Amino acid sequence: MKYTEDERALIWLHACTEFDPREKIALLRAAPSPSALFSHPERYLSALGKEEVAEGLSMRSERLERFLAELEESGYFAVTVESCDYPEALKIASPPLVMFGAGRRELLKERKFCIVGSRITPSWAAALGSRIAERLSRDFAVVTGLAEGGDCAAIRGALMSGKLICVLPNGLDTCYPAAHAALKEEVRRVGLLLSEYLPGETAKKYSFHARNRILAGLAEGTLVISAGERSGALITAYDAVDFGRDVFAFPYNPGTAQGVGCNELLKRGAYVCTGIQDILEVYHLKEETDVRQPLTEEETRAYEVLQAEGELHAAVIADRAGIPVYQMAAILASLELKGYVVKAGGNRYSCV
Repeated sequence: MKYTEDERALIWLHACTEFDPREKIALLRAAPSPSALFSHPERYLSALGKEEVAEGLSMRSERLERFLAELEESGYFAVTVESCDYPEALKIASPPLVMFGAGRRELLKERKFCIVGSRITPSWAAALGSRIAERLSRDFAVVTGLAEGGDCAAIRGALMSGKLICVLPNGLDTCYPAAHAALKEEVRRVGLLLSEYLPGETAKKYSFHARNRILAGLAEGTLVISAGERSGALITAYDAVDFGRDVFAFPYNPGTAQGVGCNELLKRGAYVCTGIQDILEVYHLKEETDVRQPLTEEETRAYEVLQAEGELHAAVIADRAGIPVYQMAAILASLELKGYVVKAGGNRYSCV
């Protein structure tokens, strides 16, 4: 992988020095260009009052070459604020100077839309979120994290298209949660993994909040499919608001713990999202007709009963639809396969 002199300088500053983020910014402001800082760092260390550090930077070229070789050997690449494909939308407050990627780098140039949710996401919201992600991936690269719940719903929907970007709160060679290691590798194979953290760095408490600003900054809009009162998905949404981006949220019944954050976003002016058309209309994209398979007469009766209530036990659906209970299991299974309903636990079902 070839990098310009400015790119190389930024990678060196980020990966091969021990300056903290504020010190890095101060150095870059003092130097006329990143490459000038790399060539003669001792000229600009006075901006930090650390002239004595210059001696410790004497091996900078060797350190950089070694780091770049390790990066390429791992199949990773670096994209810096000086790179031609660094997303302009990400040049927000405190943009990452350098990000590391694995997978399809060309996705950085695609339009992007973020979908997030809390780790505990109702089955109906996960199913609807997956369908929305699947449709949006025709026009956008879907941006999300790698957590259980809302993130996984977005991944499931966009994985088939490969237009999927997962931003990590840790280095590319580590995984959080560890149980999603196989899913992470699948995303790398078909889509793109991104992280501002060096290989080997594990997730810290602060790194999730820092990661969320990248999720929000990359995307034109953010959909929150579930969010508790203190959900990380809310932080992403508020970052999106601060960056002037569109925010959408699923509405929830009052008192539903997984939807408290979503309802709060709606009260503050987020777009109500009950289906893909609510997002497509905002971006003036063509709304497509429902391509799900048609229903039989009995399936229609069961589905209409469920639509009236939103969520019911299978036995109640059977009773209200006038269908024997022993037949209802097969009918609900068919409705689930066709994408009309989803299991909600305890033999209860919800509409999608």
